[in-house]
Amino acid sequence: MSEQRFIVLLICLVVTCTTSVNADENATLLTIDRIFHDKEFELNKKVPSKWLQDGESYTTVEPSESVANGFDIVRHDSETGAESILVSAKQLLPEGAEKPLEIKDYSWSDDGRFVLISTNTVKFRRLESLGDYWLLDLADATLRQIGTEAPAASLMYAKFSPNSEFIAYMYLNNLYVESVDGRFRKQLTSDGTDLIVNGTGDWVNEEEFSLRDGFKWSPDSTRLCYWQFDTEGVGTFYMMNNTGDVYSKPIALQYPKAGTKNSAVRVGVVDIETAETVWIDLQGDPRQNYVPQMDWADSPEQLIIQYINRLQNRNEVFLANVADGSVQHIFTDSDDAWVDANDNLKWLEDGRFFTWLSERDGWRHLYRISRDGRDVRLLTPGDFDIIQVDNIDTAHGWVYYTASPDDNAARFLFRSPLSGDPKVERLTPDSEPGFHEYDIAINSEWAFHTFSTLNKPPVVDIVSLPSHASQRVIVDNEKVESLLQATPRGETEFFEIDIGNGVTMDAWMMKPPGFDPGKKYPLLMFVYGEPAGQTVVQQWRIGRGDRHLWHLMLTQQGYIVASVDNRGTPAPKGRAWRKSIYGQIGIQASADQAKAVQVLLASRPYLDSKRVGSWGWSGGGQMTLNAMFRYPDIYRTGIAIAFVSDQRLYDTIYQERYMGLPDENAEGYIQGSPITHAAGLEGNLLLIHGTADDNVHFQSAEQLVDKLIGLNKTFSFMMYPDRSHSIDEKENTKRHLFTLMTNFLHENLPLQAEPAK
Repeated sequence: MSEQRFIVLLICLVVTCTTSVNADENATLLTIDRIFHDKEFELNKKVPSKWLQDGESYTTVEPSESVANGFDIVRHDSETGAESILVSAKQLLPEGAEKPLEIKDYSWSDDGRFVLISTNTVKFRRLESLGDYWLLDLADATLRQIGTEAPAASLMYAKFSPNSEFIAYMYLNNLYVESVDGRFRKQLTSDGTDLIVNGTGDWVNEEEFSLRDGFKWSPDSTRLCYWQFDTEGVGTFYMMNNTGDVYSKPIALQYPKAGTKNSAVRVGVVDIETAETVWIDLQGDPRQNYVPQMDWADSPEQLIIQYINRLQNRNEVFLANVADGSVQHIFTDSDDAWVDANDNLKWLEDGRFFTWLSERDGWRHLYRISRDGRDVRLLTPGDFDIIQVDNIDTAHGWVYYTASPDDNAARFLFRSPLSGDPKVERLTPDSEPGFHEYDIAINSEWAFHTFSTLNKPPVVDIVSLPSHASQRVIVDNEKVESLLQATPRGETEFFEIDIGNGVTMDAWMMKPPGFDPGKKYPLLMFVYGEPAGQTVVQQWRIGRGDRHLWHLMLTQQGYIVASVDNRGTPAPKGRAWRKSIYGQIGIQASADQAKAVQVLLASRPYLDSKRVGSWGWSGGGQMTLNAMFRYPDIYRTGIAIAFVSDQRLYDTIYQERYMGLPDENAEGYIQGSPITHAAGLEGNLLLIHGTADDNVHFQSAEQLVDKLIGLNKTFSFMMYPDRSHSIDEKENTKRHLFTLMTNFLHENLPLQAEPAK
């Protein structure tokens, strides 16, 4: 490079990129505006459906025909589709209000008399967990608000007691309960503060263990068990809002980074009459252990608690006596790498056994374990992984689960008996290859079934089980399908790449329309590569379909786009595959990715080795940085979004799960972090980050930018003010982002090869 220059901020002009096509084809080509501004390809929203307890019917929220801007809750018969209105918009009109309540979510009491409406929701961290709750009594059509002592949009996770007499909720980090008739109301905890959190997780437990709704009713409706987090001493990270006023506003976030102090966690059981809490006597430092899961142990007298050590290689299971807080150890699941928390624990045979997912035999299988932990029986034998447990039907003795023994990119429904008989039965027809997802009714006779492929938008229908016969389609997305059929598309190929030493990786490749194997094409690799997700799946990613459309647009312009799942990604290929990356995140995976590209270049002469790029988001951004810095002879152009540049900057639970503690694996943290290898940058690099990213902090970008400047490296950098990890807040953001990326590729990964010298 003859001239060194620094581009600290890349200002993007909106440019329409076209290829040489005729007028008819040009009218159907994909563009940034069609995808991200006009939203022509926006999917039909999946009908918000809930199974009723009988399993023979379900409910949906649908526009009211009698009340403007109102919505009804409609019952549908699973078999016939016959409809009836259970809750009308008129019933959801508060006294003195001009319009009915907007239904964000709803739940039924067990006796079917009451419905609890969540409305006026606002964002708390990632989801709209804060809101107002209104209770409708279907017997007399009375409607009243729950928790009226609280300000608007300030309650969280309101839920009915099993006897349908009470509602518990969280407000300002404390728990409350009130009767459905409104005559009884009590504050159950009083120590909640900005630092003491009762009834939900702190930031890192929510992010990594999905611990949001943090309290549960006892089966006899007399107590609540709940999590408490003491966040005092956890490092405070400050994000800055610089666009809201003339002075910047700091936003404080208690965020434990790898190797630093965690919150202290404990489990309490509070009596709703006395408001007295009994604390469970879990031994060990509460800041050096996690409680990712706990629940009532099919009894109002005991809890079952999963207790994971900080290294996350041992999950101890305890039964806890709620009267005195004493605990009894019954089972331990351990692994040389890490263990996962179990969110599919279900009690069988009147509480004598419980179900448990484990990789103890090298595959992820479901086991039946006795209440004392002595009898452990495998329920799903075979050399395959359970990807997801979909339903455990204790009444009929079956577990329904998603697996894909012969195609790592697909998903199918199977079932096995809970008796322990070695039987595995596939329910998804062999004639339907692709990605199948299921929401199964409690009686396991019906399911919402969603089918898609990478190139086919989802279709949702009702199927009967176990026959898998389709009753009717709920969502067809015919509009999007017809638009896709009208736009030029090349071949999408799913295949395997052998990189040697017995390692075979799954891949897909999208080719341009009119592909000519005699030409040379630029190659753009889409990468993630972390243990949290696969990219090589036959699925239309709901919420991320715009990325696939952008890839398709790039192929129309002349790019080849491909993706590879390296070792360590959560493909259903067994424990050894997934856990081979323990202690070497960013090291082995980036080497696998680079080797896969080399194999592609050597075996496919139409790929131009001088025009290879990579792009990725979050962990994929980190992988792109490692690619650019470690393998500059392979990758010439990269786009890294919302990336981790130094693994010590990420959170305790995720980073330590896969890398161990920084003090014990210091060299692994150093070598796995892209910033360590920044001196290797030779190609064209675009860095993108949101300044309000509470997941991967903007600090990660700033430290890398500072490092690259110190190394006198040329790069491009775009920051998005007050945008989070998803970079989708505020008007025009996604349109601007993908225009920026497209223009950068056209400039630095050109469609035309450089003339030979």
